Amino acid sequence: MSTEVEIATTEEVRRPKARKRFSLLTRRDVGMLVLLLGLPAFIHIVFVWVPAILSVILSFARWDGIGGIETINWIGTQNYVDIATIYPPFWPAVTHNLIWLGVFILIATPFGMFLAVQLDKELKGSRFYQNALYVPVVLSLALVGFIWQLIYAPEQGLINNILGRTDPDNLIDWLGNPSINLWMVLIAASWRHVGYIMILYLAGLKSVDPALKEAAAIDGATSRQTFFHVVFPVLKPINIVILVITIIESLRAFDIVYVINKGRNGLELLSVAVTNNIIGEASRIGFGSALAVVLLVISLGVIIPYLYRTFRAEEKPA
Repeated sequence: MSTEVEIATTEEVRRPKARKRFSLLTRRDVGMLVLLLGLPAFIHIVFVWVPAILSVILSFARWDGIGGIETINWIGTQNYVDIATIYPPFWPAVTHNLIWLGVFILIATPFGMFLAVQLDKELKGSRFYQNALYVPVVLSLALVGFIWQLIYAPEQGLINNILGRTDPDNLIDWLGNPSINLWMVLIAASWRHVGYIMILYLAGLKSVDPALKEAAAIDGATSRQTFFHVVFPVLKPINIVILVITIIESLRAFDIVYVINKGRNGLELLSVAVTNNIIGEASRIGFGSALAVVLLVISLGVIIPYLYRTFRAEEKPA
């Protein structure tokens, strides 16, 4: 009996102990996870959430940024009242942002999709056209603004020279005329946006199962019917991403307008108004924060309902 007990005890000693649940992660692994996850989260919180929350708080105050917290004058919703009633650039800026959004959604985005469909057909020279159309995407909007300033220049600009308007009395100031400068800037901004949309749609088209197109062709569908009734519905995730990107790009448009004339003389935008009030000569941080909150609410008011309806429809059983 004692011998059996000794043998059992010996086997228990030799039997390896069960590893702890997280024993596969060493301290180095844990440290790397903290670094890879914690650092981006910290940067995101510090540079996105903290400024957003502070903007909401400061939008209820009057503060020029000089002095400490004790110099902040809390005025409730007065900034919002002033924005809607006595701030002249506000309503033109809202109108221009909505026009920007409309042009991007109704013209630039469909044109980018059209180019992607054509390039997906593997036409001769498609690689060259794809690279040429994508070049503007790698440029910042500020640089795009500088380039198109040269194109639109009244005296030596490309457009006036093509139109033969070289006479000083017959020149067209494309960016100085308030009645047309917004549309000229939209052409420049669309030049970059079209290439961006083209690449996204082209990537989506490459992932579509060719069997779907073949089945549609067997059923007698034309190429146009195949695209709108078979391919386009499959691209729904891409469409959602592109819609959100387009809305965000339209509402946060800033660089190209600020480079041209700092959002004045027919080019008023909400993002430029925010910048001019916060870091401009007046340095009205509270007022600028209220404008930023308005821009944020407009952005969320467009994006959230659409995403809610889209993802809710996907959750419904077929």
